[in-house]
Formats: sequence, C-alpha cells, structure tokens
Amino acid sequence: MAAYRRWVSVLCCLSLLGSFASASTISLPSDSRKVSLTLYYESLCPYSANFIVNYLPKLFNEDLISIVDLRLVPWGNAKLKGNDTFDCQHGPTECLLNTVEACAIDVWPKLNDHFPFIYCVENLELERKPLEWESCFKKLGLESKPVNDCYNSGLGQKLDLQYAAETSALEPPHTYVPWVVVDGQPLYEDYENYISYVCKAYKGANMPKACSGLPFNQIYNRKTIHPVCYKEIPPSTLSSRTISTVMSWIQKIVTSM
Repeated sequence: MAAYRRWVSVLCCLSLLGSFASASTISLPSDSRKVSLTLYYESLCPYSANFIVNYLPKLFNEDLISIVDLRLVPWGNAKLKGNDTFDCQHGPTECLLNTVEACAIDVWPKLNDHFPFIYCVENLELERKPLEWESCFKKLGLESKPVNDCYNSGLGQKLDLQYAAETSALEPPHTYVPWVVVDGQPLYEDYENYISYVCKAYKGANMPKACSGLPFNQIYNRKTIHPVCYKEIPPSTLSSRTISTVMSWIQKIVTSM
C-alpha cells in the first residue's frame, strides 16, 4: 500500500509537469493583460496545502495560465521576534519548509520550474509525511544542491524576511491563510472559487475557454466559507470551543449519575 501511494504521488507530479509543458506552448493574444494571482500561505497549514495541491493545478488544465501571473509567498502566520529570528505557527518544521520553498522559488524563478516542487512538498504534508520533502528532488529529477546551498548560506533567511515584509504590508492585513489575492483584492474565505474572480478580472479580448459559463455576476455576493488557519484564534471560535467543552463536561456528569 505504501509503495502504491508513492507511485501515485510520483504520477501526480509527472502529470503536473506534463500540464506545465502543454501550458507553456499557449501563446498570449497581443491585447491581453495578465491577472495577478498571489497566494500567501504557510507550508504546514493543511488548508494551504490542500489549495496548492487540489485547486491551483486547475490553472494548467486548460488555458487559464495564459492570463494569470501566479506568485507564491511562503510566510503565512509566522511571527518575527528579534535579531531577524521568527517562530512559525506549526513549529520548526514549518519554518524549515517555508525557507526551502522560498529557496526553490529563488533558485527556479519560472513558475513551471518551482511549482511542481512546491506541489510535491505540499502533497507530502497532506499525506502527513512532510519530513520526506527531500524525496521531491528525486521524484522530479531536480538537483538538490542549489536549494540546500540557498538554505545553508543564509540566503533562505533573507528571502523569509522579504516575504515577511510583503505579508505584513498587506492591505487589508491578512487574518488567516491561505490568503488569496486577485489583482490586489483579497478573496477572503471564498478563495477556492478563485477561478471565477480571475475570469471576472481579466480584461483581454480573448476569454479562455475555462471562463465560459461562470456566474461572474454572482461571485461577489457569495457567502461560501472554506477552512483556514487563523493568524489569531477569533473570539467566536474560542467561545464556541468553550461552550462545546462545557456541554461535553455536563454530558459526562449526567451520564455517570
């Protein structure tokens, strides 16, 4: 079973690479203007990983990538301390992987070079095997030395601090991840519906086929809520947890009587 899952993971990565190869052959119309799509995330937030693995690849399934400028910002809810040090929401492993992914973006600046690697790492997070991230080099036929050199030289930390500054400068400020922004406008908890927002924002003459039939006139009125990793736990969440705990405690007392 374990071997089967490894092969499925490899096949997914190879399939994604094939999607990149076909997407790179699409030519942009001369009057098109790419839509900015930025994902602010952290590597071990399961909802960030789910978005990267199960939603972002849709850009490459048809011709959407031809109208999108996708950027990944791996910092998320990490907190700066002093002397350029920081803590990550999900612990030291998340700090490690945030830096590794920042290095991958720096080493392989082209989207079709760094995204398959980040996809692979985040897929391992969904499989609860994030410590096996180095296997992604072999799966994708990538040289590990450039990324390791970036991490060990201190360049990775500088990249982290740059992403920290960019994230902290967001207006409005982010309150959770994944925090998806289309042409400067955050999608809030409707982030999984990002394709509709991209298509709505596109001003080029030739609309991609993937945009046909989408309800552009309804997307801004939607109240769809998708799971997120909060920067700070909202009071309402704390209240509901407290109530749930008290009710559970009362139920145990009644049951034991």
